[in-house]
Amino acid sequence: MRTLIARRTPAQNSAPRDPAPSRLTYRAQRLWLTPLFRSLLRVGVPAFVIAGGLGLYASDPGNIQRLQDSVAEMRRSIEDRPEFRVTLMSIEGATPVLAEEVRATLALDFPVSSFDLDLLRLRDRVEEIRAVERAELRVRAGGELAVTITERRPAMIWQAREGVWIVDAGGERVAPLMARPQMTHLPVMSGDGANLAADEAMALFDVARPLGERLRGLVRMGERRWDVVLAEGPRILLPAEDPVTALERVLALHDAQELLDRDVLRVDLRDGERTVL
Repeated sequence: MRTLIARRTPAQNSAPRDPAPSRLTYRAQRLWLTPLFRSLLRVGVPAFVIAGGLGLYASDPGNIQRLQDSVAEMRRSIEDRPEFRVTLMSIEGATPVLAEEVRATLALDFPVSSFDLDLLRLRDRVEEIRAVERAELRVRAGGELAVTITERRPAMIWQAREGVWIVDAGGERVAPLMARPQMTHLPVMSGDGANLAADEAMALFDVARPLGERLRGLVRMGERRWDVVLAEGPRILLPAEDPVTALERVLALHDAQELLDRDVLRVDLRDGERTVL
């Protein structure tokens, strides 16, 4: 009798494969699905590698010095380009005397790189000049430093304890009279604190314009009121309150009765109820 031996195929020898992932694979997949882990892996690790490399490079002082020298050379090569060179300065809005004072104050040695110009600091230096009310500085095309000046307009001469000054309509000092002798035609005021009431003085000078050359000037009395001084005529004592109206009243009396041509030493208007001669 023949004995038949049945052989098993490989498929029959192995058990069916489990399709579920292993525990390690499952945990790795769960970890990868975490946004923080993905961000750390994509950004944190490269950043750590770069920072570590930079730290290692910076630990050598020679590398730092070479880097600084390279940056300085690159900056200097840019600053020295012709389009960034300032070769001249123009001053607008200033008289020739003030323009020379501005040039002397800035004392710039041209040519100079526009990167080396601190325009705000230069503007402050220009505005420290008494005759300058406001200044504007800018670099124009063609290598020109343009300085635009708003000059204080001389309005009056103020005789003060410390000297004789030219002041503007607001009482700000412009220059000593000795520096601008051509301004002697301006109206004159004197006395302590006269510059603080310059606006009132300007109004009085405007009202007193019909007096012409007879008007010598105004004197500030006690830092509270004005006296009007005439070359030929009485001294007019104005009140502390509303002096412009009082002066207008005196001029009206002069037009009607020639008051200021009479043999009178003083016209006292300090009492608002009456005029005392």
